[in-house]
Amino acid sequence: MKIKVLGPGCRNCVTLANNTEEALKELGLEAEIIKVTDFKDIASYGIMSTPGLVIDEEVVSYGKVLKASAIKEILEKR
Repeated sequence: MKIKVLGPGCRNCVTLANNTEEALKELGLEAEIIKVTDFKDIASYGIMSTPGLVIDEEVVSYGKVLKASAIKEILEKR
């Protein structure tokens, strides 16, 4: 599983990445987390508001910082 955190590296982006790591750990899952900071790459996903969360090339959230519990729910449905 590949998970991408889209954003310029702001505090919200870092928090989203940390929450994603926490959710993965709580579920006992392993995934590659990639931080995408290039605006051209971010725009290619069709989002204009960061941070964004992409799981296996599917945009699952953008414009808000999901809590670890919300990320766990998304991961459990996959």
